[in-house]
Amino acid sequence: MRSKKIRVMVSVAMLSSFAYVLMLLNFPIPPFPNFLKIDFSDLPALIGTLVYGPMAGIVIELLKNVLDYFMTGSETGIPVGHFANFVSGILFILPTYYVYNKIKTKKGMTFGLIIGTILMAGIMSVLNYFILLPAYTFLLNWPAMSGPEIRSYIVAGVLPFNIIKGIAMSLVFLFLFSKMGNWIQKQQSSYKMGL
Repeated sequence: MRSKKIRVMVSVAMLSSFAYVLMLLNFPIPPFPNFLKIDFSDLPALIGTLVYGPMAGIVIELLKNVLDYFMTGSETGIPVGHFANFVSGILFILPTYYVYNKIKTKKGMTFGLIIGTILMAGIMSVLNYFILLPAYTFLLNWPAMSGPEIRSYIVAGVLPFNIIKGIAMSLVFLFLFSKMGNWIQKQQSSYKMGL
């Protein structure tokens, strides 16, 4: 039992480190604003979630953002962007995990990734409207935006960006899953059996 816990802790730490490195390899997509960047750091968290369960994925998402905040900082002084990354990652990985656990096939994984993308894009749009954009506006002394301006900014920028990000992560993960699917299922089985 103790060796199982140590194995999980070491695996989560390794996946967190890998996620942090992938987070550094971010890039913007024209014509979206430069602060909206795609990275593939949610993929190690998704692997950790599939193998060790939802708590492992949440810890990986948290650790990669804490590492990035302390190593690179934040232009606002407080981790607003890191909070957004943490929440969007959880919104992507958890629905994927729960759908795949119900339908343990390649189609189930595809459906889970679609649901994860839709939920991430939709909920992040709402969070941007009520919390994130007002926080950025306040902390960076940007000119205040009216309700209609924020809505159009979200509809034209945040929502399509998150859909593109979700599709990109889904395509890369489906490729990985086609190569690693059997390994992931074997790891799930051995973890559940306590090996």
